[in-house]
Amino acid sequence: MNTGAGPRGPGVLVIEPMGNAGRFLVEAADRLGIRLYAATHKDIYDTYPPWLGSALTGLCATDLADVPRALEDMEAFCRRHRITGIAACWELLTPLAALLAERLRLPGNDPALARAARNKILMGQAFAAAGVPAPRWKVVQDADQAHQVAASHALGWPLVVKPAEQGGSWGVSIVGGPDQLSAAVAAAQQYTHAQPHGVELDTRVLVQEYVPGEEYSCETVVAHGVAYPLPVVRKETTEGTYRIETGHICPAGLAPPVARRVQHIAARAALAVGIRNGVAHTEVKIRPAASVPEVIETGARLPGDNICEIVEAASGVSAAAAYLQAVLGRVPDTVPLRSDAAAIRFLLPERGGRLGRIVIPEVSGTHSELHLRPGDMVPQPTDSSCRVGHVVARAETVEQARRLAAQVASRSRVEVS
Repeated sequence: MNTGAGPRGPGVLVIEPMGNAGRFLVEAADRLGIRLYAATHKDIYDTYPPWLGSALTGLCATDLADVPRALEDMEAFCRRHRITGIAACWELLTPLAALLAERLRLPGNDPALARAARNKILMGQAFAAAGVPAPRWKVVQDADQAHQVAASHALGWPLVVKPAEQGGSWGVSIVGGPDQLSAAVAAAQQYTHAQPHGVELDTRVLVQEYVPGEEYSCETVVAHGVAYPLPVVRKETTEGTYRIETGHICPAGLAPPVARRVQHIAARAALAVGIRNGVAHTEVKIRPAASVPEVIETGARLPGDNICEIVEAASGVSAAAAYLQAVLGRVPDTVPLRSDAAAIRFLLPERGGRLGRIVIPEVSGTHSELHLRPGDMVPQPTDSSCRVGHVVARAETVEQARRLAAQVASRSRVEVS
């Protein structure tokens, strides 16, 4: 395929740009002079918000759940429109992106390993093969097998129970004893298909050793097999059975040698699951008094949760722009341009129900955004779908940014009936 630039700059096909990362890809493409195209179902495209639809140069309408058909449709579309890069926003669609890039002989990830960045069972096997430090785990088919694993005491207590394929903390539980295990397995197996595309999911379940300690994430952009780390981000979550992310802070506030270790381990994880020209979002934990981070999981995609926004606010580095550069075969721009700090805090309801009044105070140095509107139904607070909105704070130091975001969140009011 011709990999030269089109008449209005190079073209990149994004396999489903809808989602948190889509807005950042749109902004980055505009800055870089890149034509963005979408591959998705026509009925899903029709629901796109105006800002997304108007930013796209064209649409490849296909059925992303039908891999052979989607590959044929997208290959023909890319050749017709002189597409020179393939990207994906949704974790479950990243293996499709790798297969398409291979067909077109464009920069992409290793298709033989690509499914390991989507399926946590294959991911665990890839980590073990590459010597990436990670918690111990077992695969189970049902609650009976989970109880057998627990009874062996091989993984200890508490245990993390999670779906083999899913994201956004959906179906993930932390269980402290056998009486909670059956319900946790049922929660992990409740998703058989990923909506809105209807992608079939592996319904097996991981029973994983719980790793205590602080949790962090790190983006790694890879170009031609060379890893370029971005700043480390600290993650904050709820406690209890369901660990919902309540916020993120960039930089993480780690000592420089520790931050470099996190970046190094994240890069190893990305390479282990076949990232060769793309991006990986890797989550790690560091046990108390330990020096080696352990990888919880990685995904061949940009981060959600507006992490792109706070990383760029703090460092001046656009993860989305670097990702687009990588899929176009360019060296990504990942050198920090500043050393500020930024934090995001999510507004969570105390319970599910119908959303009533929302009050978010205006504080200098912050801005907020609503995810739901009054009258919308709010899910029970068991995963990230329950978030009502968020506030972003930018400051000179980590502590100042954290304090600003926490101040606005604590003074906000979310009424649910």
